[in-house]
Amino acid sequence: MATGAYEGLVPEPAARGQRVLDLLDKAIGAQSPLVRKNVARARQRNPQATPAEVVRTLERMYVSALTGTGAAVGGAAAAPGVGTGVALALSAGEVLSSLELSALFALSIAEVHGVPIDEVERRRTIVLGIMLGGSGSATITKMAERTGQHWGRQVVAKVPIETLRQINKILGTNFITKYGTKQGIIVLGRVAPFGIGAVIGGGANAAMATLAVRAGRRAFGPAPESWPGQMSSAPPPSEGVRADAPEGVRQEAP
Repeated sequence: MATGAYEGLVPEPAARGQRVLDLLDKAIGAQSPLVRKNVARARQRNPQATPAEVVRTLERMYVSALTGTGAAVGGAAAAPGVGTGVALALSAGEVLSSLELSALFALSIAEVHGVPIDEVERRRTIVLGIMLGGSGSATITKMAERTGQHWGRQVVAKVPIETLRQINKILGTNFITKYGTKQGIIVLGRVAPFGIGAVIGGGANAAMATLAVRAGRRAFGPAPESWPGQMSSAPPPSEGVRADAPEGVRQEAP
């Protein structure tokens, strides 16, 4: 056998970790174009809403949507006639949906705060930092050599892209360890019988969403007192789509 036969093969743990990051990048890429539409939906119920009120609406939308997806998959996995293989497949698909909802939430909060999210590295830093919570915040401020509160405004908008790349490498490694393990436990819990999976799925997702909301508040601090000129007038409601539904979760209006 040639000595180079095994070159290029990736160890299984590393491959699994890379798949997690690939899913995250896929989620960020899919949701980034929808951020402004999501903020617009949050403003539809009250066109006169302040940025702080819109942030609270975005938080409620996110927690509700993420909790709902977890409970729905858990309930479906526990339905009669659904085998473990199908249940695991359903849960795997829900992992991507969870990442998409989380990415959309984090980037929408950044948009309300006026933080630039045009570069992919800045988007990754925002999403990873918020999903990792306190550990993400500590890593970002340490590596960026910045002090003070609200890293989302002070670090992401001002730190050079090359520095953000280095930060994102560390955050990515931490994300694989923390999120991969947590999601593995949740996925197994969702396939529990007798409807227990719905309780586990919904409860686990609600807890994750609540932690992300708290991390978003720490990252960006108080919302601006008023909207910038380009967002001074709220767009009209989109026909056929509920105002309380995030862009990634389409629901027909009654």
